[in-house]
Order: sequence, then structure tokens, then C-alpha cells
Amino acid sequence: MSRFISRRFDSLKEYVPGEQPQDKKYVKLNTNESPYPPAPGVIERINDAEVRNLKLYSDPECRRLREMLAVQYGVEIGNVFVSNGSDESLSFAFMAFCDADCGAIFPDISYGFYKVYANLYGIRYTAVPLLEDFSIRPSDYYNAGATVVIANPNAPTGIALTIAEIEEIVKRNPDNVVVIDEAYVDFGAESAVALTKKYDNLLVVQTFSKSRSMAGARLGFAIGCEALIADLNKIKFSTNPYNVNRLTCAAGEATLAAQDYYNDNCRKIIETRAWTAEKLANLGFSMTDSKANFLFAKHESMDGEALYLALKARGILVRHFSADRISPYLRITVGSPEEMQALIDALTEILQNGGTV
Repeated sequence: MSRFISRRFDSLKEYVPGEQPQDKKYVKLNTNESPYPPAPGVIERINDAEVRNLKLYSDPECRRLREMLAVQYGVEIGNVFVSNGSDESLSFAFMAFCDADCGAIFPDISYGFYKVYANLYGIRYTAVPLLEDFSIRPSDYYNAGATVVIANPNAPTGIALTIAEIEEIVKRNPDNVVVIDEAYVDFGAESAVALTKKYDNLLVVQTFSKSRSMAGARLGFAIGCEALIADLNKIKFSTNPYNVNRLTCAAGEATLAAQDYYNDNCRKIIETRAWTAEKLANLGFSMTDSKANFLFAKHESMDGEALYLALKARGILVRHFSADRISPYLRITVGSPEEMQALIDALTEILQNGGTV
């Protein structure tokens, strides 16, 4: 077979998304999607007129959407960057704020794309080991001499830093950018957006995928000082000016107009998370203190991969990671109450049968 890809990518290990099998219908608890649909106003907004307008380019400035985000988060429009999923904001941040002189630093157990981006762009990086309990020690990131990237709450552990801890990291890195990835912040953690008014080196990245039921639409955003946002725009307009399509922009605007609906969904997910955690504990599982829309759980008597396979055989998908420290664990998305009852029923059967697939 002919080989055309540049040799500099020979050793690149790409990001592996959660599986999306098509062989049958699954209870899908493996990719941290919302169990609830978009608000009715979002569905109404994607109408015949919007579809007909697909013949026109989207607004490269995403101005209306940015105005609405600025109002919701109490910042100026110049403090807001909109992207094709939060992954694009993160990718642009690695490109903009890292180079041969400035590497990156992030936890060794975290969102898998951080390492992929660093390797893709040829950036040296430090992967800092989490503590024994999977928490982040803030002092490990003081005076880092590199771009700091931290998911808060972290993934796949769900553990969150406090705002005071984040602020101390930002203060201790005055000459470097600190990127706080808040994909899961709406499920129990506190956002660092307010700190962007105080510190010019802080960039906060969020997404519409989780708490706003728009994983399939691909919409993310970043908030920071105007200089940081200008840097991200330089990368955007040098790669893909029309990075957010018309339908996604329209859906995003309608989503922000229905924030109460999504706040209520978050409340329901938090309640379901607590119920599921209690049921899992009763079955002998131990878990981290997750502030995300997933649980990170292990069972002392059964291997994580074996549990994953037994659940899959019963039509329930969860996420299993092969890395040594976390291989005993499953990352379980919090779905609807009915989906979580199905999970508990299946786990009860599996454990009673001694793990038989």
C-alpha cells in the first residue's frame, strides 16, 4: 500500500472516541451525552427557512451567538470565542500558546486529546501524575514555565478543584497561559469565568455538548481577555473562518434562550448521579467524588474490562480505559433514571452470576 502521510506523524497516537456500535440498540452510557433532548425552541429554530439558508456561508464572526454568550457570562463580546466543539478551542489554544520555547503541562490522567494535540503540533509536554486518590495537587502547576491545561472537573475522574485553587495556579503562572477546560462544570463544580476579568493569562473553555444537549451539533466556546481571544481568532482565520455552520449557530442561539430548561436538566442529572452512586455502593463499588455527568467506579471482586464486556453483552455501553492506574474503573455516563435502573439491574445480575458474560 502506498504511504503518503508525513513521517513526522509516524509515532502519532490519535484520539480514540467512545465506541458507537451500530449492530443493535444499546443503553449508551459511554460518551457523556445528555439523556435529554434539546429544548423545544431549538427544534423549532431548525426550520425550513434555516435549512434553505444553507446555501449561504455562516457568519464567520458568529456575532449574535457571541453577544448572547457575553450577556449570559457577564463579559464583553470581545472576550468570547466560538468554535466547532470545545475540541477546536483546545486545539487552537495548543497552537497559539505553545511552541519550541513554551511547552505544555497537564495531568497524566485527563482528557486524552491534550497529549494528542501536543504530539500533533510537536510540543514538548509534562504529564503530571495525579495523587493516589486521583486528585490534582495545585502546587504541581505553580511556576510551570509552560502552558497549563487542566480539565475541571477532570475526566475521567470527575474530581473538581475549587476556584481558590484555580486562582492560585493562575496567579503562580503570570507569564504563561492557563487553560481551564470546563466541559463538565455545570454538573456541580464552579466556573472560573469570573476570574478572566481579573487575570489576562486565563482562558476558560466550555462546550454545548454535555449540559446543553448538543453533542452532535459541535459547538464550543472560550472566554478570556481580548488579547487571548484575538490570538485564537488569528489561528481560526488562518485555518477555517467558517468554522461553525449556520444550523449550529442557530441552535446555539435558541439554546441560550432556554437556559432554564437546561438548568433543570442539570439538576435532574445531579439527582440521578446521587441515586446511582448509592445503588453502586450497595453493590460493592467504590467511586471518586464526581462533579461531572458521569461516575468513575470500580468493584474489588471484578476486573474493569470484564465488567465492561459483561455489560456490553447485555446491551449497555460504558467506557473502559486500559491505562494501568485506571484499568479497574469504569466511566459511567449518568443517563435517564430508566437507563440507570437498567444499569443497576444488569450489574446486579452480573455480580450474582460471578461475572458471567
